[in-house]
Amino acid sequence: MIGTVRRARILTLAIVVSLSVAGCQPARTKPATTSTVPSTSRSASASASPSASAANGIPRPDHIVVAVLENASYDQIVGRPEAPFLNSLEQSGAVFTQSFAITHPSQPNYLALFSGSTQGITDDSCPHTFTTGNLGRSLLDAGLTFAGYSEDLPSVGFTGCSAGQYARKHGPWVDFSNLPASVNQPMAAFPSDPANLPTVSFVIPNLDHDLHDGTLAQADQWLRDHLGSYASWAPKHNSLLVITNDEDDFTDVNRILTMIAGAHVVPGHYAQRIDHYSLLRTIEDAYGLPRLGASATATPITAIWSS
Repeated sequence: MIGTVRRARILTLAIVVSLSVAGCQPARTKPATTSTVPSTSRSASASASPSASAANGIPRPDHIVVAVLENASYDQIVGRPEAPFLNSLEQSGAVFTQSFAITHPSQPNYLALFSGSTQGITDDSCPHTFTTGNLGRSLLDAGLTFAGYSEDLPSVGFTGCSAGQYARKHGPWVDFSNLPASVNQPMAAFPSDPANLPTVSFVIPNLDHDLHDGTLAQADQWLRDHLGSYASWAPKHNSLLVITNDEDDFTDVNRILTMIAGAHVVPGHYAQRIDHYSLLRTIEDAYGLPRLGASATATPITAIWSS
């Protein structure tokens, strides 16, 4: 009897000690993950696979490059023999036969494409400063990246109204004080390796190469020289090239070129009516960004994407 009681006491003591030791153990938690992703646009979008898309079926590209030409109508560009590079993109990309600018002259159209609003501007005057939302700010706030590359821009962050054949009225990001000066880059800084591009880039040729003062052949050659390698690279690297015009040659119709080439694009001519707000809305939806100004009620481009 005594042996039985003693054994019971020993067993009870062992259980108490075991529970005490267990209570002193620190709780096991899932180890924190340390991000080793560098702050480049390629890494910022790496969380989404190449097939990742928004709810409306728009893919999420690793890179989008938007090149803006000047003052020419759809019929003055599309299918013209003096534009072999643009013709090649027409064959491999989506061409919108009913694409329209917002207004005249140039500057309010650039502002509309970049911020969803003409910001009350009705002319090409300079300078202007705005504090409202814009595509560049939305991208940065989302942890993504943006830059505008302008030919003849004399230095990073330059805020002058003109220099050589550069015109600030064609670089709307310069007008927004909520963007760092570093997003305003000369074309010479455009990366030779497309993988090093920001998430979204705008490319602005100078007045001689954007159809403002020069010929279609000059503009086409400039685009091939500066964006040809990117256009070849984009389809296999989840990236897009967009080429559009700010306005036509000052008609009331204001029908312009807009084409999109690259990954996930089904080539063809599309009759969906679009404008600068539609294009902005499409970029916003691709990255889940806020819909700025009039882009909130614009119809995004959805029919051109492969499933």
